[in-house]
Amino acid sequence: MKKYVFGVDVGGTAIKLGFFTVEGELLDKWEIPTRTENHSEHVLPDIAKQIEEKLAEKGINKEEVAGVGFGVPGPVTAEGVIKMNANLGWRDKEVAKELSQLTGLTCKGGNDVKTAGLGEMWKGSAAKYTNAVFLTLGTGVGAAIIVEGKVILGAMGAAGEIGHIKVDMEETRSCGCGGLGCAEQYASAPGLKRMALELLEKYDMPSLLRGKDVDAKAVFDAYKEGDDLAEQVVEKFGHYLGYALAATAAVVDPEAFIIGGGVSKAGEVLLKVVQKYYKEYVWPGCREKEFVLATLGNDAGIYGAASYVL
Repeated sequence: MKKYVFGVDVGGTAIKLGFFTVEGELLDKWEIPTRTENHSEHVLPDIAKQIEEKLAEKGINKEEVAGVGFGVPGPVTAEGVIKMNANLGWRDKEVAKELSQLTGLTCKGGNDVKTAGLGEMWKGSAAKYTNAVFLTLGTGVGAAIIVEGKVILGAMGAAGEIGHIKVDMEETRSCGCGGLGCAEQYASAPGLKRMALELLEKYDMPSLLRGKDVDAKAVFDAYKEGDDLAEQVVEKFGHYLGYALAATAAVVDPEAFIIGGGVSKAGEVLLKVVQKYYKEYVWPGCREKEFVLATLGNDAGIYGAASYVL
């Protein structure tokens, strides 16, 4: 009987690994640096080495291991193939096949955001839902669209790119994707910072943000203190993200939106402002949805990766 499973979350600077029981108990977790030289040729062998060493340390045979799940940045096909990843330098990389050959174990995986969403649905705040949208707000804005307990991939593994829904038709500056007026330009951590700095330069109104290192946390902290300039930034953030989620709801009709990522550390005030605008823009049939903060934090990726195998 299979008793254990590994979950691996591959990031641009670090690889997080988790060792679980098949019931979802986290027995051990650790991380190693991501060696990206020579098109990240060492990444998969490094993961395989870590798995071999952990099994030897625990005295566990491979016959007792259900497999290895992984999450990686960028679109991933259902077969575990990365078409292109700039951070790792991979193109048409058969991750699942190669990792399986290196470990001698079943290997399955997908995009890191989608993987984190599965983690929240397995052992996090989304566990009571079967239809949900897991949203991560950080350097960018991404999502996992989960329908009947399964992540929707799309034809090229790119389903869930909510951050690139066009929300401002007048925007003249380009998003990182090359488009104009994407939700990510306003609802990400860099977007919050940019909007705050622009208002600080444009107006001479007093603000708790003046003379400080401005980031997403500082903006929400000032907002909580009643700062007028921060309020303008947060309201704009809520307006654009609420609009994007309203568009998403009209297509997938989730039970709930689960919000994670660094920006979500702002807490309940973030949920309230996004939900306010969501209800203003959404089709009435989808108005009453739950908005919930993610709970697994940085461990969501390893939990979700493990769940791919199970």
